[in-house]
Amino acid sequence: MSNRRTFLHQAGIATAAALLSPAVLSSALAAVPSLPNKVGIQLYTLREQLAKDVKGTIAELARIGYGQVETFYGYNGPNAAKGFWGLDAKAFKSLLSAHHLTSPSGHYNVSEFLSKGGTDEVLKSHIETAATVGQKYFVIPSIPGEVRKAGKMDNYKEMAAKFNHAAELCKKHSLKLAYHNHNFEFSDLGKGITGYDVLLKETDPSLVSFELDLFWAVNAGLNPLEMFKLHPGRFKMWHVKDMDKADKSVFTEVGTGSIDFKSIFRNAKLSGLEYLFVEQDIIKIDPYQSITKSINYIKKDLLR
Repeated sequence: MSNRRTFLHQAGIATAAALLSPAVLSSALAAVPSLPNKVGIQLYTLREQLAKDVKGTIAELARIGYGQVETFYGYNGPNAAKGFWGLDAKAFKSLLSAHHLTSPSGHYNVSEFLSKGGTDEVLKSHIETAATVGQKYFVIPSIPGEVRKAGKMDNYKEMAAKFNHAAELCKKHSLKLAYHNHNFEFSDLGKGITGYDVLLKETDPSLVSFELDLFWAVNAGLNPLEMFKLHPGRFKMWHVKDMDKADKSVFTEVGTGSIDFKSIFRNAKLSGLEYLFVEQDIIKIDPYQSITKSINYIKKDLLR
């Protein structure tokens, strides 16, 4: 007899199947796991706490019940005086291991590589760091400001080509590349085509995946379910953060806002989901109470 989670997955997939051919659907869902059994957190959420006490913050995350962490662009190179809040990659991995945590994904600042005329020297260094930490995904957190401001299709095609190149370098270290969105990628570049459309089309699906920030996608007017149907299997990770019911520019704890997470989670398999990370850019209550509220809702209402 199917359990509740299996039933919900099948119901969501059945809905999508009406819009996809059997061959496409089968290919997209082959070997894709069900909902993750661990909840992760994007460490940007606790950036102030980490800067003051990295060891204490990591210990508290484990105590609350988080099983994974995603590092963010605050990593400042291999120098031990910088690194991950004063820890080099090996020491940071050891700290996580001591609290039974892992880091399957990390955001890294590769603006130099993505900028016109940029080299891949820093990119290669960051890839080595990600491999040392034991990460599976190397995430490009954004694209350079000049590309955003220009708003030209050719610029996004150049970004896609660089993503493909970076993904080949990642592959040498058994890493996969992913791109994390905000809301600007969904602006119309002409004829109804967005920068995000270009990135999806021009990147190699076997090399480049996407980390879908659910807040920013909904903020831009997108429906994540429609995205999954159009591009099954490409959204390997999610940032799970909620949107205030009265003001869509305001972040709030997961389960207290306006985003319909239940329908999104029911279609996780179609997304290709492997990892999910709670994130909240701005918190108005005690940070630890905030992330406790979020994880409790996810575990109780979305992963059961």
